[in-house]
Amino acid sequence: MNLLLKTFAAGLGVLLASAASAQGVGDSSENDFFLDRPDSRKYAVILAGPTVGDENKSQFRQWAFSLHDILARDYGYSSDTISLLYDRGEVEGAGSQRIDAACDLVGIQQELARLQSVVQPGDQITIYLIGHGSGAEEESKFNIVGPDITGVQFAGMLNVFDQQDMIIVNTTSASYGFSASLSNEGRVVVSSTRSSSEKFDPIFSNYFIEALDNRNGDRDKNNRVSILEAFNYAKSNVEEFYEEQGRLASEHAGLDDNGDALFSLNPTTAEIDGRLAEIAYIDNLIDDTSGLSEEAIGLKSRMQDLERSVFMLRGRKAEFLEQDYWQQMEELLVGLARVTGQFNEVVNPGESSEQ
Repeated sequence: MNLLLKTFAAGLGVLLASAASAQGVGDSSENDFFLDRPDSRKYAVILAGPTVGDENKSQFRQWAFSLHDILARDYGYSSDTISLLYDRGEVEGAGSQRIDAACDLVGIQQELARLQSVVQPGDQITIYLIGHGSGAEEESKFNIVGPDITGVQFAGMLNVFDQQDMIIVNTTSASYGFSASLSNEGRVVVSSTRSSSEKFDPIFSNYFIEALDNRNGDRDKNNRVSILEAFNYAKSNVEEFYEEQGRLASEHAGLDDNGDALFSLNPTTAEIDGRLAEIAYIDNLIDDTSGLSEEAIGLKSRMQDLERSVFMLRGRKAEFLEQDYWQQMEELLVGLARVTGQFNEVVNPGESSEQ
């Protein structure tokens, strides 16, 4: 047993050493959030608002379409589970077939109503906002076609999804006030700015999408990208960009995942935010293109559940006596090693016996 543990722990070392530290001492409610189960599904909604100027229009269009295609190509989303609301609903050239509706109040209301009719308890919804923002506090707005929408309005629309896990990635300018309105228990919210005064168009979206592309943000090398990993990848690259340019940064991204509407600028080391974001993954458990059998899907679900438990236990280390902590960690790692071996045998039968 100890040999199995040591062998597997060596392979898992990158995961445990490189993954962002889970934060603080939380309550048991986090056990209920972001569970990947065979019977749950993940949905993505991309809201790309209108813009002024050819350069901005081209940039926002690239981000919106790239994000759509990456989610469909690499993360198991399909036309049934991903939707793109773009500007006025039309675009010249390639890509127009991906647009589901205009990014206006009617389009947003209809898309959320459609989602409400299909989602089940335990499903996950990720909403990406790309475009311009304005205003402060309760008057903070996301610029859409027609009358703009405030964070308070949007939060009211999202209240119907109280049985689903939700992630909101707001990459607009002056995004903070709007994002703060969306904070809630069990919800992960990312804001590309820390105040309404940061009004210049952020580049955070570019690097957040880059983190997803080819799983560049997969720091712990488990072939998955969590919201915390994508956030840290984007934040680090934004900081590096401004340093290379010799400019003061005009944007500072923050993350909130404990529902207090106070965004941590560095959730990797903060005492409050980061724990849910670390277990909130973009990828679908069931990818129709992977051809996994029902047995393999069940094993994959168990693997991800055990890995999730490793992260959560590590974050609660201060609650345990040292011996008890390592005993529980050993049990989790051994269980993960066993299920991983079973999964590999089902997916690639015979390979383990040949080695």
